[in-house]
Amino acid sequence: MNTPHVVVVMGVAGTGKTTIGPLLAARLGVPYAEGDDFHPQANIAKMSAGTPLTDEDRLPWLDAIGTWAHGRAGLGGVVSCSALKRSYRDRLRAAAPGVVFVHLTGDRALIEDRMSHRQGHFMPTALLDSQFATLQPLEAEEAGVDVDVSGSPEEITERAALALEDLPEPVQ
Repeated sequence: MNTPHVVVVMGVAGTGKTTIGPLLAARLGVPYAEGDDFHPQANIAKMSAGTPLTDEDRLPWLDAIGTWAHGRAGLGGVVSCSALKRSYRDRLRAAAPGVVFVHLTGDRALIEDRMSHRQGHFMPTALLDSQFATLQPLEAEEAGVDVDVSGSPEEITERAALALEDLPEPVQ
């Protein structure tokens, strides 16, 4: 199954963006880009110290992801990006109008449990509350789907792929 969509796998920390993103990309036959790799070192240092990023901190990161997504327009691709606020998603759409969002959603307790078992990730569990406080779920007019994160990574990926099939062709 191939898709011309550029898919942004979004959600709060711990929902599985880095796990589901590559699985979804493989399922769709398109490249995957890890959103965390687009962060400037200063952002990683702040988050590692337990300091939430400001909107200003996120702008270069969002712009870098938007540039990548724009370059994949018409070709398809999957990139992970928390995209917690509508304004962040609007910025991504400004750079790449055809992007669609897969919002990984789930129970806070499940997400916190998964976060506590992660190895080698810079985002501490202590920032989960700030992530949920910042989250603005997808609105009806935003191109995207909500996908529950209960179950195995393969089950989540399957739900995401099936939900994406129902979306219209992307705007270029």
